[in-house]
Amino acid sequence: MSETEVRNHIDKLAEGIRNKDIAGLKQLYATDIVSFDVEPPLQHVGRDAKLKNWANVFAVFEEVTYEVRGLKLTVGEGVAFGHCFARLVGTLKGGTSTDGMWVRGTFCFREIAGTWLITHDQISVPLDIPSGQGVTDLEP
Repeated sequence: MSETEVRNHIDKLAEGIRNKDIAGLKQLYATDIVSFDVEPPLQHVGRDAKLKNWANVFAVFEEVTYEVRGLKLTVGEGVAFGHCFARLVGTLKGGTSTDGMWVRGTFCFREIAGTWLITHDQISVPLDIPSGQGVTDLEP
């Protein structure tokens, strides 16, 4: 996989989110993906669990965009990984607009049966240690 192909994969992820296209997103993830998402529990195992997270997002947003900044990639033989900042922006059901919050994202890819798929992702926010609260007002 070339760096261009990995970037295209992330673009397809953003497009699938923007279109609220669960079927399209399903094609991007390995069946055994392990996802460390912002929603509990600590890990979501399997493509169905990951897609359930996206379905939860789509239930809240009328319109949604997924913005990616600062994507840095490392691509090797049969594996690739990258990290970036990302945020969901859009209009919530009920009409309220939101600029969302910036999160840190890490993506791991593996070639499986000739197809490149996301096998792991981690989405997180920094933690304010004294308060025990996530910090959601930072920008890249």
